[in-house]
Amino acid sequence: MRHATIKDVAKRAGVSLKTVSRVINREASVREDTREKVERAIEALGYRPNLSARSLRAAHSYAIGLVYDNPNAHYVISMQNGVLSACRERGFGLQIHPCDSSSPHLAEELCALVRRSRLAGLVLAPPMSEQPQLIATLKAHDIPFVRILAAREDPCDGSPCVWVDDRDAAYAITEHLIQLGHTRIGFLWGEPHHRSSPERYQGYADALKDYGLPLNKKLILPGRYAFDDGFRGARKLLALKEPPTAIFGSNDEIAAGVLAAARSAGLDVPWDLSIAGFEDNPFSKQAWPALTTARQSTAEIGRHAALRLMAELQQGGSAPETANEGFVPELVVRGSTAPPRKS
Repeated sequence: MRHATIKDVAKRAGVSLKTVSRVINREASVREDTREKVERAIEALGYRPNLSARSLRAAHSYAIGLVYDNPNAHYVISMQNGVLSACRERGFGLQIHPCDSSSPHLAEELCALVRRSRLAGLVLAPPMSEQPQLIATLKAHDIPFVRILAAREDPCDGSPCVWVDDRDAAYAITEHLIQLGHTRIGFLWGEPHHRSSPERYQGYADALKDYGLPLNKKLILPGRYAFDDGFRGARKLLALKEPPTAIFGSNDEIAAGVLAAARSAGLDVPWDLSIAGFEDNPFSKQAWPALTTARQSTAEIGRHAALRLMAELQQGGSAPETANEGFVPELVVRGSTAPPRKS
C-alpha cells in the first residue's frame, strides 16, 4: 500500500498544496478552521512529512539534536523521550548525540555535527549546558540552542534555557530528615563538574544552618553519580566512630548503593539508617524499602527544552516574549526514612 502524499492531503481537505505546507510548518497565517480541516485529513490518511525532503525544499532544517554526557541511563532515556515527544508534536526529526563533556574539541565537534546533519539547533543537557566557552562558540557560529541548567532561578543571561531548582529540592529532603530527628546526616556528592552537585550540596548545607546544626565535614564525601560510589561512600561513613543516622545521596543510584551497603552491614533501614536520594528513577520505587527522593520530571524538562528551542527557531532566534521555564523537583517521602532509633 503506497504512502499518502501531500497531494492526497490537499485533495481530501479541499485546499491547495501551499495551504497544507503552511499547516505542516505551523505558520500563523492559516485560519483555524482551515488548519483543523487539514489536520483531520493528515490524521485520516496517516500522512507523515518527509523531513529530509522538507529540509531541502526549505531554507532551514526540520531536525534538532540532543547532546548529553551522563552516566545515569534513566536520566538519558527520560530526557530523550521528552525531547522526542516535542519533536513528534511539532513535526521535527531528532538526532541523539552522546559526547565527552571534557573533550577539548567539544565545541568543534558540535559545530561539525550541526553542519553535517543539517540540524536546526541543539538541546544541551548538563554539563555541556554549563560550559561558557562552548556556549560562546555556538553563539559565534549562529547555532541556535537551549540549555538545561541547575539553577535556583532564571539566570537571565541572554541565552534560552530551562532551569531546575535542585537547591530548594535538596533543602526539602534535608529538612525532612532533620524534622524526623536526625542530627548526623551524611551527604554523598555527585560529579562536581555537574552544576547539580554543588546546588544539591548547598541545599543540604543551607538546611543544616537554618536548623542550627553543624556542618560536619567528616560526614561529607566526594564521588560520582554512581551506585559504586554510593556503596563505597556509605561504607566509609558507617565506619566512623560516630556514624550518621541518615545519608542523603545526590541521586537515586548513589542512594541505592547506600542501601546495599546498609544491608551488607546488617543495618535495618530505615530504623538504623535513613536513606534519601534524588530524581525518582524507577529503582527508587522498586527498592525495599522504597526510597525517599525528589521527583524530577526529566521527560517533561526535556520536552519543554525542545519546545523552547522550536519557539526560538520559529521566530528567527529572537523571541523576547518566550520566557525561560523553571522546574522544582518535589519531595516524595517513602519507606527509607524514619525517626532515628532511640539509644
